[in-house]
Amino acid sequence: MIVFPAIDLKQGQVVRLAEGDMARATVYGDNPAAQAMLFADAGSQFLHVVDLDGSFAGKAENREAVESILEVFPGHVQLGGGIRTPEAVEGWFELGVSRVVMGTAALKDPQFVKDMAREYPGGIVVAVDARDGMVATEGWAEVSDVSIVDMARRFEDAGVASLLFTDIGRDGLLKGCNVQATVDLARQTELPVIASGGVKGLDDIHILALHAEDGIEGVITGRALYDGRLDLASAIAIAERAS
Repeated sequence: MIVFPAIDLKQGQVVRLAEGDMARATVYGDNPAAQAMLFADAGSQFLHVVDLDGSFAGKAENREAVESILEVFPGHVQLGGGIRTPEAVEGWFELGVSRVVMGTAALKDPQFVKDMAREYPGGIVVAVDARDGMVATEGWAEVSDVSIVDMARRFEDAGVASLLFTDIGRDGLLKGCNVQATVDLARQTELPVIASGGVKGLDDIHILALHAEDGIEGVITGRALYDGRLDLASAIAIAERAS
């Protein structure tokens, strides 16, 4: 199982939001590249980066910050946030991003996402962001009438790398990951699932790791790392034992 430390970008700064609310942002630093290197020094080979402004704008808004991360981080960078055109997808892969995360586009233009998944095998992750079991889009500002399982199943035969499932009601609140909902989704789809939202400590990592065989590919953690509640090296060690 992979641990993805998260770097969320807002106006070039490293932040964490509470429940996806841009007005409830906590700033943790103004040097994204330096933060990426701290994670690398702790043993991370993977990063999850989100252009928060891009999620709302529908286009890249933190390009310089992402480029600075790509220049220094020696591992794999998974990027999401406002990536909704073929040109945007191609551009990020050319810059060195390993995987592109698509959420709003996956709901509103599934054929486009399927086309990208076929063009970039193993490179597209579909974000299934949920509020009360229904898919949310546009930076989580809108809630659709599509269930998370229905959304996931649309992409089972499309060649996407995995699903990224976030329980918005827990994101950035340190309430603990919604393990049950994540595992239920993994069991109901043939695609690997990455857990996200609410991780508060090593117990969450351990419990998720126990379900690696159910299809849990990884877990994203942000605020717990920044607040010092979760030691990244220890989390990686627990996750690797599950693989």
